[in-house]
Amino acid sequence: MSRQLALLLLSLLPLAAQAEVRVLTSIKPLQLIAAAVQGELGRPEVLLPPGASPHHFALRPSDVRRVQSADLLYWIGPDMETFLPRLLEGRDQPSVAVQALPGLTLRHFGEEQGGEHEHEDEHERHADEHDHDHRPGSLDAHLWLLPANARAIAARMAADLAAADPANAARYQANLAAFERRLNGLDAELKSRLAPLAGKPFFVFHQAFDYFESAYGLQHVGVFVAASEVQPGARQVAAMRERLKAAGPACVFSEPPLRPRLAETLAAGLPVRLAELDALGAEALSYEQLLGNLAEELAGCLESL
Repeated sequence: MSRQLALLLLSLLPLAAQAEVRVLTSIKPLQLIAAAVQGELGRPEVLLPPGASPHHFALRPSDVRRVQSADLLYWIGPDMETFLPRLLEGRDQPSVAVQALPGLTLRHFGEEQGGEHEHEDEHERHADEHDHDHRPGSLDAHLWLLPANARAIAARMAADLAAADPANAARYQANLAAFERRLNGLDAELKSRLAPLAGKPFFVFHQAFDYFESAYGLQHVGVFVAASEVQPGARQVAAMRERLKAAGPACVFSEPPLRPRLAETLAAGLPVRLAELDALGAEALSYEQLLGNLAEELAGCLESL
């Protein structure tokens, strides 16, 4: 009987060595990076459902339990997920604010930013569903849209996973190396695709894409901050339309899941094309696809001008 028990214990050892590390990320782009590193050894979860804003998210009790039970948790930081810091104080396991990682390239609003901004009046600006700190000097927290930052985040995840699961450290490193190779190849493709589009005019409704723009030589010429419920007054709309007229043929990008009503108003009768850019990659199955989708949407519109 003791021999049988010994054999049973030995048969369980491989399973113990491959016990899944429970990874939770705040937003999908970080989940996609974690999935590339964890590979077949686990399935990282994401806290925010598709379409939810990382700036204004109400946690359910089940979300709180997920935060408390995860082995590793990754979030952008207090400049993005303002709802998380207090909750993370009660966590016993590691929580990594990736905006604080060494080796990242960080941008701040007002630093070599493209174009001017058109804002509604103060009341309407605060009604904006994307209203968060875009004041000059504040951190631009959309840092995952720079491929070099994704590499640094992935490297930290690989190190953390190896520490949590030493038996599979080599596999995490191999997954990291494969991710870096894929990303390097994609980076070269996107530079080639987007380089001819430098200088073509486009406007955005949310200043979320500066990291991506800086990586590929693009620059928006204006930001229309659109209130989610209240249409801007006639004077504000007229000023925005003057900006579009001055630009000539241009693209105006909103973000899914909703296109601001203002977009249709601004484009009426002008040589303007409306399209979408998804910074959070709601439809992406990989981080590479998230970047590729952005490039495809930008190129698809700008090449038609």
